Amino acid sequence: MGARILVAEDDVKQAELVRRYLEREGHAVVITHDGRTALDEARRRRPDLLVLDIMMPRVDGLDVCRILRQESDTPIIMLTARSTEDDLLLGLDLGADDYLTKPYSPRELVARVRSILRRADRHRAPDSRLRIGELVVDTGRHQVFVDDREIDVTPAEFKILACLAAEPGRVFPRQKLLEEAFGFDHYALDRTVDVHVMNLRRKIEADPAAPAFLLTVYGVGYKMADRPGVRDAS
Repeated sequence: MGARILVAEDDVKQAELVRRYLEREGHAVVITHDGRTALDEARRRRPDLLVLDIMMPRVDGLDVCRILRQESDTPIIMLTARSTEDDLLLGLDLGADDYLTKPYSPRELVARVRSILRRADRHRAPDSRLRIGELVVDTGRHQVFVDDREIDVTPAEFKILACLAAEPGRVFPRQKLLEEAFGFDHYALDRTVDVHVMNLRRKIEADPAAPAFLLTVYGVGYKMADRPGVRDAS
């Protein structure tokens, strides 16, 4: 099964050449031609790998890499016409997994893609899909599905949902969910968790006012239902 690959390259002919080579390998490829669109598509589609040109309009590839690396661990191969050691090290320091200097062979790019995807598969948990009834949380691909329909969630929402889905029935205090979502806890931000849960209910529940998945435990926090359909009393 092929991977979902986002190619961000402002050279239209080069982008189409890369697309052809990657599609021959069985991958599903989406092309963007500027950094702003690359950011939007990466957040929306959550690809398995990003091929990212440094020199792009609107937002350059280095900034795209820096921003995305703060939000996800999607593998990134950078394409650069800059050949100095400092330029290459900067890309790697920002979180790129590999780089190719232009001009490059599309066959070499395909080989690098193949290698990085193999490495990512080795580090991905063998069973990354958490299932609670019709809700599926795929921690390996950072995706959420309800009734086989993909749900768009923010990185913080995903972390909270994955934490709850990993242990259905366990009650998580708000402080713990804050740590999972943001890496720290603070009593003044307890309301932040409530807002994220409210937004998640709007996205995954058939009736957000009577949730089947995300249940409130009053005075404590939240839990994932052991059996969807056992609804919260709220």
